Amino acid sequence: MSALASARKTERLEKTPVDAIDFAALAERDAPVIVPGAASDWPIVQAGLTSAKAAMDYLSPYYSGRPLILYTLDPEHRGTPFYDETATTMNFDASRISLDGFFEKILESFDDDSPKGYYIQSTDADLFFPGFKAENGLGTAADVLFDQAPPMVSLWLGGRTTARAHYDMSNNIAICLAGARRFILFPPDQIGNLYPGPLAPTPGGQVVTMVDLHTPDLDAHPRYSDAVEHAQIADLEPGDLLIYPALWWHQVEAKADFNILMNYWWNRVPNFADSPWTTIMHAMLSLRDRPASERAAWKNIFDYYIFDAPERAADHLPEPSRGLLNPLDLNAARRLRAQLLRKLNR
Repeated sequence: MSALASARKTERLEKTPVDAIDFAALAERDAPVIVPGAASDWPIVQAGLTSAKAAMDYLSPYYSGRPLILYTLDPEHRGTPFYDETATTMNFDASRISLDGFFEKILESFDDDSPKGYYIQSTDADLFFPGFKAENGLGTAADVLFDQAPPMVSLWLGGRTTARAHYDMSNNIAICLAGARRFILFPPDQIGNLYPGPLAPTPGGQVVTMVDLHTPDLDAHPRYSDAVEHAQIADLEPGDLLIYPALWWHQVEAKADFNILMNYWWNRVPNFADSPWTTIMHAMLSLRDRPASERAAWKNIFDYYIFDAPERAADHLPEPSRGLLNPLDLNAARRLRAQLLRKLNR
């Protein structure tokens, strides 16, 4: 029995088509929620309900011809990209392939008792499948979420594969277009109980958990028992939509012989905002190795300037003197970035 057998199910709302969803209200929940059947009338979903081959035939005319990156796993890895025993080398091979070549490998695997794992990850929808979004996408329904910056829209294609639990720095709308998906979700405060792996290399660009979520080694990872208490399961059938906040840990399991997932990643910050991960890396250089008392003092300073209400540090100052304490705009961001580069290049 899986260690997650008692995990609660993600909340499911009533079946609602995409153009009737209140995306602003869903985002304000700040927690995962499923909208069943949101995309059930999309052509790709209808094709996939007929057969995997029908879904492939529907997608093929949109393909731009650009080479795709195919990830291949030997059967013993059970479709899960991960590390070797040293946690320094990946257990998969990457190669370039055409869409037809990929589909050929997937179809051949259907008749294999011990198939290899095949998947194509996070493929830019507009670049690789121009026009697809116009017939199979959110249209303007979720534009309220993209008022600061446009979303990144991607497709994930493959067989029965698993992306180990990880977090992304963007909010996510995930739509199951074909096959079936299971998301296993944990709130951000469970990071310490999920035993993050190396910062580099990583199987897919993000740090992943070192824990096998279903059959954990609790001698090596005893705190995972606490994480399970906060886990939730989101099962998606074709046409179902899942929305969840940035920085939530999620393991994504493709459950059918052929699966297509569509992602809309977005952040409600302007395009000029840098990645917080850059701050983490610089903090490793500037803060992590200082004495504990200094780190505690700097935590107070970070709270004051960064994590408390933004206006707290500036309200008592005359307007002309506030400088960087005012909200940033594009020009102020450029000046700040230039200042930081000068300091880093000392």
